[in-house]
Amino acid sequence: MPYNQTTPGLSFIHLLTRNQPRAMAWVRGGTAAPELSGLVKFYDTPYGGILIEAEIFGLPNRAMPGSTDWYAMHIHETGDCSNQFMNTGEHYNPDMVMHPQHAGDLMPLFANQGYAWYAYYDKRFQIPEILNRSVVIHQYRDDFSTQPAGASGSRIGCGIIRNV
Repeated sequence: MPYNQTTPGLSFIHLLTRNQPRAMAWVRGGTAAPELSGLVKFYDTPYGGILIEAEIFGLPNRAMPGSTDWYAMHIHETGDCSNQFMNTGEHYNPDMVMHPQHAGDLMPLFANQGYAWYAYYDKRFQIPEILNRSVVIHQYRDDFSTQPAGASGSRIGCGIIRNV
């Protein structure tokens, strides 16, 4: 492939550097993780899918020097972060498939001393389908097998996906 040819990765870098997402969720922690906060951004791409970028601060392992830990992050059915995030419903699953094939099963967060950042491409849903739903961060990693939600533990952070 010639070096001057645009690849999906180069297109994604361009989307991220322009910082013009189509939707965002401002995630805040609850009682179990009051310092947790961050932003999850959703970008349209020219490839029929979306680019998801997450930057999260204050995850529970932040005070341990050199610590790393995994956290599950999912899109849930409803955009209601009340009641310690218990009103968000189940994972967004329009095709009624088994976990971990839910459209709302996102890549896990890998945190270093409480900070996590990632970006990835996904074609399982479009932005209009997820508006006014919630992004939920769980206290444990998703094991990608236990039904119905991957044994990911309590909901420690939540944000509602809104148009930008």
